[in-house]
Amino acid sequence: MLILNYIFFFFFFFFFFSMLFLIYDYCLFLEWNIFQINSFLISYLLVFDWISMIFISVVLLISSLVILYSSDYMGLYFYSSNRFLFLVIMFVFSMLLMILSPNLLSILLGWDGLGLVSYCLVIYYNSMKSYLAGMITCLINRLGDIGLLISLCWLMSYGSWHFMFYLDLYNSYIFYLIIISSFTKSAQIPFSSWLPAAMAAPTPVSSLVHSSTLVTAGVYLLIRFFNQFNFLNYYFLFLSMLTMFMSSFCANYEFDLKKIIALSTLSQLGLMMSSLFLGLVNLAFFHLIIHAIFKSLLFLCAGILIFHMNDNQDIRMMGSLSNFMPYTCSCFNISSMALCGFPFLSGFYSKDLILESMNMNMTNLFVYLLFYICLGLTSCYSIRLFYYSFIMKYSGFSISLFSEDLNFMKFSIFILTFFSVLLGCGFMWVMMIEFYFVMLPFYIKMMTLIFVIFGLYLGSELTLMNSYFMTMGYYFFTNMWFMMSYFNYLYSICYSFSYNYSYSLNWGEFYGPMGIYYYFSMVSFYFQNYMFSNMKMFFMSFIIWFFLFL
Repeated sequence: MLILNYIFFFFFFFFFFSMLFLIYDYCLFLEWNIFQINSFLISYLLVFDWISMIFISVVLLISSLVILYSSDYMGLYFYSSNRFLFLVIMFVFSMLLMILSPNLLSILLGWDGLGLVSYCLVIYYNSMKSYLAGMITCLINRLGDIGLLISLCWLMSYGSWHFMFYLDLYNSYIFYLIIISSFTKSAQIPFSSWLPAAMAAPTPVSSLVHSSTLVTAGVYLLIRFFNQFNFLNYYFLFLSMLTMFMSSFCANYEFDLKKIIALSTLSQLGLMMSSLFLGLVNLAFFHLIIHAIFKSLLFLCAGILIFHMNDNQDIRMMGSLSNFMPYTCSCFNISSMALCGFPFLSGFYSKDLILESMNMNMTNLFVYLLFYICLGLTSCYSIRLFYYSFIMKYSGFSISLFSEDLNFMKFSIFILTFFSVLLGCGFMWVMMIEFYFVMLPFYIKMMTLIFVIFGLYLGSELTLMNSYFMTMGYYFFTNMWFMMSYFNYLYSICYSFSYNYSYSLNWGEFYGPMGIYYYFSMVSFYFQNYMFSNMKMFFMSFIIWFFLFL
């Protein structure tokens, strides 16, 4: 609990100074000289400006509430919970290193820390599913590290790794490398299959990872590296919009509670990335902050539901939970409505501004329609989730004796609900983000609301449709259009395996130390047999060599 007090104190500290730096337009660089011999210098640089400090304050707020929540959810004062606590603190520390650094080398330190600690958190439950999910998470994140390492070596030719001073000088291919590296961390297509798989982690970890830390690291890096000339790219815009559409569509076919929320995170990441590639960098950062708050609330409420439902995550086994847990369901619905962009909740301010700025941005009809369709699909899967979990008749166990107690879990979701309602308008007034006058015709202005209401209607119809149409595409859509299966095909081509767990776990051993040992032992056995055999073996070898020499 002492750690919790420290984190909460630093949240207030950074938030106060971020407002101060914003008012005075102030930026602070701190340089720490680690090692110096003659002209050779190794230094660690930290940058404090309003962007980094606001993001740090949000990360610290969410992590403090997640640790408070975990004291009830995971338990206290025994070996496993202490391990969990230290992993979460290492994870937050790696994120802080990445946020505060304007140096690509020290960014790589935080970036690698995020990847390694996230692997440890995903495999926390030590099951087969967790191991496989951790493997795919770790391997895809390694791809991003490769891109950053190549760009790091490339930046050597510019004389410094402090990229903030050289953004107008860099070759455009460096930006493409960094964009693709960020795609792996932020799970854009074709690297998006790890994010639903990483739901094998405990729910407080999912809340932290998929709201403000791991998946937003890529978006934050691109905001820092933003260069108008290189970022207005229709190829990357198409990929991020495809991510947004595909994940929203897949969420309408999913029955796992945590996977639905993970796919909604994926669609919001696609929205942030596509707004970046349209040149709306401040709006992308605004939505990043707002999304972190209501998405962590959504995960924590889902964790309470799973906790009381005897570790069940299937929404078909829930129903009428609003009678049993009214407080948790209210908080869940507030965050879900903020996700849909419901008017005057926090998500509305960022999403509505992004859509209206996209209208003013001279995009083509395809981009225009896809944005609005994805907005409708978001409200569609939200109302479907709401209907299955809270309204339908209870279809779980025969005796259900669960009720709500006032504990740390309820306290943490109360604070996040407060911020989910008020943070959007508060940030809007304080930060003056893109505060220009958007003038649109009435029917275009109302288009966002029309699509949200249409999505709500379509989602309520989908829940009543138990026909062949729903079951027909279930496997196709829940496997993210077979994206996970493509990795299995890749393994089978490279390593010639049949599809079972033991082979997919043992391939590293088989082609690593175990395989080398096998071949060495075979060779040594052959030589031993040759040396101890009778005269016939020597005579045969003598004849073979004799004919070879002739």
